[in-house]
Amino acid sequence: MSDSNFSDKAKKDYILVRRAVDEQDQQAYAKLMSKYRDSIYYMLLKMVNNRDDAEDLTIEAFGKAFVRLDQYEPNYAFSTWLFRIASNNCIDFLRKKKMQMMSIDGTDNEEGNIFDLESPNRNPEQEAIRQQKKVIMQDIVGKLKPQYKLLIEMRYFKEMSYDEISQELDTPLGTIKAQLHRARDILQGIMKSKIDKI
Repeated sequence: MSDSNFSDKAKKDYILVRRAVDEQDQQAYAKLMSKYRDSIYYMLLKMVNNRDDAEDLTIEAFGKAFVRLDQYEPNYAFSTWLFRIASNNCIDFLRKKKMQMMSIDGTDNEEGNIFDLESPNRNPEQEAIRQQKKVIMQDIVGKLKPQYKLLIEMRYFKEMSYDEISQELDTPLGTIKAQLHRARDILQGIMKSKIDKI
């Protein structure tokens, strides 16, 4: 690491990174997370405009960064590297969410914009397409295990918050978040195989 190119903060970060990688120092990981958690969270919150999603994405970003920490090269500051991972992960999330929203609620017009199929001005063809998509989505969600199916229905069809689901099912919030994350992964896998039908 070149002394001239980095601030004192960046040099301290690099020392923590080396301690985390070389010595498997858990305190070093904790310090890095503590240092950047809030700024990552607020950046992601601006991108997704949803506190639950921003919280999930913050945890995911640190998870991905820490798994790849041994690949970090000090050609640029650790914070730059971390923010890039967080923003790229968030962009992927938004793309997947757009795909799911198109699959459940809308379709693309020629300009590539999503328009809402809930419009009262639907013609018979649009209504038929909407009903077909609804059946396909119900079929896909129906393939999930009962616990995952219930969570997906509560979160995305009933639009309940994580807290509401936790209270409704009398299950710890952390467990709900972990199970929903797993359910989304499974759902995404099923959707990829069905996307041509949607």
